[in-house]
Amino acid sequence: MSLQTETTLQFDLDETQKMLRQTVRELSERYIAPRAADIDENEEYPEDIYQLQKEYGLLGIFFPEEYGGGGMGFLGGCIAIEEIARVCSNSPLFIVLNMLSSRVIDLSGTQEQKDHYMTGLAKGELRGSYALTEPHAGSDAGNIRTRAVKEGDEWVINGTKCFCTGPDKADFITVAAKTDPHAGTRGITYYIVPTDAPGFSIAKHERKMGMRGIATCMLNLDNVAVPLENQVGELNAGFKTAMIGFNQMRPAIGSRAVGLAQGCLDYAANYAKEREAFGKPIAQHQAVQFMLADMFMDIEAARLLVYRAAAMVDAGKIGKENARYFSTAKTYAADMAMKCAIDSIQVLGGAGYMKDHPLERFMRDAKQIQIVEGTSQIQRMIIARNLLDL
Repeated sequence: MSLQTETTLQFDLDETQKMLRQTVRELSERYIAPRAADIDENEEYPEDIYQLQKEYGLLGIFFPEEYGGGGMGFLGGCIAIEEIARVCSNSPLFIVLNMLSSRVIDLSGTQEQKDHYMTGLAKGELRGSYALTEPHAGSDAGNIRTRAVKEGDEWVINGTKCFCTGPDKADFITVAAKTDPHAGTRGITYYIVPTDAPGFSIAKHERKMGMRGIATCMLNLDNVAVPLENQVGELNAGFKTAMIGFNQMRPAIGSRAVGLAQGCLDYAANYAKEREAFGKPIAQHQAVQFMLADMFMDIEAARLLVYRAAAMVDAGKIGKENARYFSTAKTYAADMAMKCAIDSIQVLGGAGYMKDHPLERFMRDAKQIQIVEGTSQIQRMIIARNLLDL
């Protein structure tokens, strides 16, 4: 059995993509970097950063132009996410949430749904979120208990969702619910739920280790009624759509990891050239040089994996047969980011442990990337099963 498939794609950055990278880098260094520590320390939703990204068209950089987006695809989105994540892990979530909340709509929604929600997200006129996970059903999506029942010309939804990112600021949430409670993954349907709908509430704001600027919440849906036209896609076909959507999202999460790791390396390398020990900058000591070199190699490898995965999304190669490549990009980048965060702190020694430097914040944020959108362990299961055709 051959384990090779045709996945070679050209994704060398063109001039437009290089210009995007430079523009986002300059914006990030000028406006976002000075705010990053306060956003984390004060658990502050950075509305000013949202408005900045809206002004420069970054919120919809990956959407097609027909919806008011930048038409630069997922690779363009990943480039923007990476550059912002170099200085602040919270701020790229505005782009990530637009990607995530629109996936099932883009893949299975009606033209009317796409025109309204994707255009609204791209232009910054709507904010979205996404709700699948429940207290007893994380990676085991088939075990969700939130129910949607048709009553006349409405769907009535009841249930609890947890670990939902950004719902307190969202205008709508893409919610997964069971429409056939006995069918496991074959009984899931998605709905667009307005956050001002009667019966919808934020039950709890979680207290988090990192990623503290964008809220993570528990949601209650108590007899929330939505019109029939708020159903997304075919009845009971939501799980398959969601899995394809996750394939699309994994390079985006990987790009957050690459950007975070690059920020760690940049900071550690600059510090190493200035900090002296035993009569010379620590950058001249081989032990430090090897740590920085390993970080560089790992980041370059992760970046290539992420860019290839993003290019595959843009080429429409998003089916189950290619799941291993999306999971590989996300997992390698996430684990690499955590290692780079830890090693960059080690380069600074005692100083790296202090909040005077950003690396302890990077380390706390890196841990989230190893968990969100499927843990590194779940991703390895996906890779192995896809590889072995199980």
